[in-house]
Amino acid sequence: MKLFESYSLNDKLKLNNRIVMAPMTRCRAIDNIPNELLAKYYNQRAEAGLIITEGTSPSPNGLGYPRIPAAYSDDQILGWKKVAEAVHEKDGNIFIQLMHCGRIVGKSSLPEGAITLAPSAVQATGEIFTEQGMAAHDTPKEMSLEEISKSQEEFVTSSRRLVEEAGIDGIELHAANGYLLNQFINPKSNIRKDQYGGNVENRARYVLETAQKVADAIGAEKVGIRFSPYGAYNDMEAHHDEVVEMFSYLAEELSKMGIAYIHIVDQRVAFGGPEFITDIKSTIKEHFKGTVISGGDVNSTEKANKILDSGLDLVYVGRPFISNPNLVEKLKNNKELVTPNPDTFFSASAEGFTDY
Repeated sequence: MKLFESYSLNDKLKLNNRIVMAPMTRCRAIDNIPNELLAKYYNQRAEAGLIITEGTSPSPNGLGYPRIPAAYSDDQILGWKKVAEAVHEKDGNIFIQLMHCGRIVGKSSLPEGAITLAPSAVQATGEIFTEQGMAAHDTPKEMSLEEISKSQEEFVTSSRRLVEEAGIDGIELHAANGYLLNQFINPKSNIRKDQYGGNVENRARYVLETAQKVADAIGAEKVGIRFSPYGAYNDMEAHHDEVVEMFSYLAEELSKMGIAYIHIVDQRVAFGGPEFITDIKSTIKEHFKGTVISGGDVNSTEKANKILDSGLDLVYVGRPFISNPNLVEKLKNNKELVTPNPDTFFSASAEGFTDY
């Protein structure tokens, strides 16, 4: 069956199957350091063809939520090394998702000296989870050209250290779900008047520059990127007039770079997102010559194969992996899946994390 066949992501990385564990924020990294609990969690799920980790900040400025992992200090890199070893001992593959939260931040979640940065000084609507409860998003500072360049170098440094020192297989740049790279793409959060704002090429510039710099540092074959076209989560404009033009352009330029994959989030189920008004997944696949990953509401072999039959290459699965660490085996043998407990999604304990 196609879903359980091996797949070559690049010349050096062969996946055992076409099932991808989607990145999911879990908030177990005390002091933002990956710990033994995270190593156990990912080890339990290493049967996935590819694990993409929860969002991991490349900078103190990128820490929008409490207890999310990061990758800028020695202790954090050492923590990720232990995670990589735990996954590799089961013949698994793991990419770290680098996520700078940008304007999606509760001020109390930032460490001392960190500041909230975004393309423009536009506060996100709604509230965000903090250790003190729900709070308004902090109003960001519009990034200067110097801060833009510095943030890109933070992505590069984290990527290089994760691959060279921690032994991680690759990096996914999180340009989806309303976080910093997505904020540059989207006209609601990016109202700049310089070379990083305005038309499609300018709004895409930050993402493409960052991807190129990371690819130059670690090899394009070790770089993936996540997009959420038609996504409204975290106060994005879902149906702006340039969605098709924007993601066609991004796909073409990223294809020229030769990066490993584009990962398309479908927000319509898990995020309650709006309907797609075009077949944007097929459009991206048409313009990008590498691997394309997508999913959304996948909890059976039949649903997964439907994604593959549509012409895409790999299938991401999210919440079912939380409560079914042996998900691949269960899907292969048509076993009943356990439903996760949402009350434990973002706690700090092993309950609802490694005890399923």
